[in-house]
Amino acid sequence: MNVRSTLLSTVAALGVLISASAASAQAPAAQVIPTDARSALSAGLHDAGQYASGMVLEHSVQPAPGFFDPEALFAPPTNAAEAAAFQERMRNNPKYGPLALANTDMAVSDGKLFVGNFNGFNAYDVSKGGAPELVMSVVCPGGQGDVSVVGNLLFMSVEQNRARLDCGTTAATGDVNAERFRGIRIFDISDLNAPRQIAAVQTCRGSHTHTLVPDPTDPRSLYIYNQGTADVRKTEELAICSDGQPDQNPETALFSIDVIKVNLDRPQDAAIVNRPRIFADANGRVAGLWRGGRAGIASQATAQTNQCHDITVYPEIGLAAGACSGNGILLDISNPQNPTRVSDIFDPDMAYWHSATFNNAGDKVVFTDEWGGGTAARCRAEDPSTWGANMVATIENRTLRGRAFHKLPSAQGSDENCVAHNGMIVPVPGRDLMVQAWYQGGISIMDFTDATRPVEIASFDRGPIEEGKLFIAGSWSAYWLNGRIYSSEMARGFDVLKLVPSEYLSAAEIAAAESVRADQINPQTQMRVSWPDSPDVAQSYLDQLMRAPAANAALTAQVQAGIDQWRQSARNRRGAADLAAALTAAATQETGTAAKARLTALAGIFGRRAG
Repeated sequence: MNVRSTLLSTVAALGVLISASAASAQAPAAQVIPTDARSALSAGLHDAGQYASGMVLEHSVQPAPGFFDPEALFAPPTNAAEAAAFQERMRNNPKYGPLALANTDMAVSDGKLFVGNFNGFNAYDVSKGGAPELVMSVVCPGGQGDVSVVGNLLFMSVEQNRARLDCGTTAATGDVNAERFRGIRIFDISDLNAPRQIAAVQTCRGSHTHTLVPDPTDPRSLYIYNQGTADVRKTEELAICSDGQPDQNPETALFSIDVIKVNLDRPQDAAIVNRPRIFADANGRVAGLWRGGRAGIASQATAQTNQCHDITVYPEIGLAAGACSGNGILLDISNPQNPTRVSDIFDPDMAYWHSATFNNAGDKVVFTDEWGGGTAARCRAEDPSTWGANMVATIENRTLRGRAFHKLPSAQGSDENCVAHNGMIVPVPGRDLMVQAWYQGGISIMDFTDATRPVEIASFDRGPIEEGKLFIAGSWSAYWLNGRIYSSEMARGFDVLKLVPSEYLSAAEIAAAESVRADQINPQTQMRVSWPDSPDVAQSYLDQLMRAPAANAALTAQVQAGIDQWRQSARNRRGAADLAAALTAAATQETGTAAKARLTALAGIFGRRAG
């Protein structure tokens, strides 16, 4: 989320516009956003109307003590009088700024769910399968409070000028303050009853988000890619910092990210080791990507590419996808201390490239557009379906190519902030599914197996906080974490949801996804998922094949019989071998990419079962 004024930037040169537009998403017919059952849910803080399709709410966990106050709910001013009243309130009672107690990003480690907050972070025990139990609260204001966890270390993003080195609640004031902290905090959480801050790495633009990057040669080291989006600090406060455009100041802190190295045996020594110019062009010009402005009369205002909002790394394929204000980019991270850009993409419908998520194969990326900064109603019926949406891009020969847009297919009200936000892959074999937060648009699962025709298959939503008045709330992040969907709700706490079978998702597909477990999950550090051979995995591929109208009835019946036999613990090696051969033959005749892959996967499963 970006709580700031509208981004202003210069209009790009014609040559840049032409070359950038050539990479834009080649979408099919524009999506039509309908009014549906989610469009007029009743309002309320904890009693709002609810809608669910393909998932059910298991637990709704209210904010931890000290992390909620009704006075902290933020309603953006809509006119001059409201703006003046808000400023007066801030002067007289500076206790709560905008989003002062809002929940943010999440991570999982050792059966604990860590939920970031503008005011610090909380940890919950989620290992027992029942209602989450609060086990730790840390008050440490400074926003956004995004968290990641490795072993006994928790990393936290801090960007606000008010933040203090000592986590104090009294704001650090003035243009220059020796007690101010903006950057990455590192906590020792080995004792949940006594967490300790053991390091604080200062950065020039603070830390809006961060990403953990493993060292491929040293398991006791890791890197942090730090994404700062706030104003540059005064040189008098931090000597490495200076502002300005690179043609006037080659040393500007703009147009770079921070690479921080952490020795896991000595985390207190964490330090910046590089500030790579990942936006430079082939001639070394630092401001080498999109210059901002409007790309045409019908386009919207777009951001200058001088920062990344979010970077998702996929270490197994040696790539990272960056959502970098005015562009989406692809980075080679084979040397994580020195990431290099290998591809970039622009689209005039993308106001602010916000986050990125790979599919499991690593040949697609979903980029989100945070049009309006997350504090505006951007899912109304009158809003363009390609603005504030997802862009699905493919990766071919390490080159990004935009394929389609997909927006929440439910018109929301003017009293609900709504735009594409953080999400994560749902590990169903044979499909590319992503669960995603849309603020007060709720939670949605998008199937982008066909990159040119993404479609929603499940959703959950609540009504607004107050009818007719926009208070900032809704799902900040929605992640698949060890068999459940966890959604950090900005104003209401967090939710735990379970998938249920529907016409779009079978019981076997859900069971296969629920079988995927990990001790540690940091969503921006994407790990490859693999599924052991099982009846549920085989049934998942078969269910997907049977959804096609032209499915081979005789072959699918044979495969179903083989799976049923497997579930009964009977092993027929000859029958499995025959099935593998028949599936292989069918795959060679299949022309559809997804169907061919599913037939091939099934052939492999039964081939191994025959061995």
